[in-house]
Amino acid sequence: MSGLVQRWGRTGFALAASVIWLLPMAAWAGSVDLYPGPRPWIAFGIGVVLLLVWAGLLVWARRVPVPERPHRFDLAAMSSAERRWWLAFMACGLVVVGWLNGAATVDWSLLHWSGAAAAFVAALLLVLAAALAGAVYSWRRASAAAKRRVNPPLS
Repeated sequence: MSGLVQRWGRTGFALAASVIWLLPMAAWAGSVDLYPGPRPWIAFGIGVVLLLVWAGLLVWARRVPVPERPHRFDLAAMSSAERRWWLAFMACGLVVVGWLNGAATVDWSLLHWSGAAAAFVAALLLVLAAALAGAVYSWRRASAAAKRRVNPPLS
């Protein structure tokens, strides 16, 4: 674990480690209104316990010595352009996750197929395509900005 903190930096380690509580919480959020009974609440309880474990990992990671070198997810060292591209990537990613969550939880059998329904579905698919394209584009721009910061050109 110390090697991961040293390799990714504290922020990168915190982002990667957040998956341990994010997945059970997402399972709870996606199923709590669909499935009656205790099963979704079990996922919520697991997510809360793992959130506490994650907080403990962050406290522990603060004590791990990190070598002085540029890290990709060092928020304090990021340029404003890099921060903007990361924000754009996060916004597009949030749209994709919201779209997928909505598509998974909507009862599509209630939609009577007609010309208007086809146009509605086409518009939804266009939103998904635009969000995916925006996420890819902003990821590439953020990566390029990070490379310029981490490996400045020799002059």
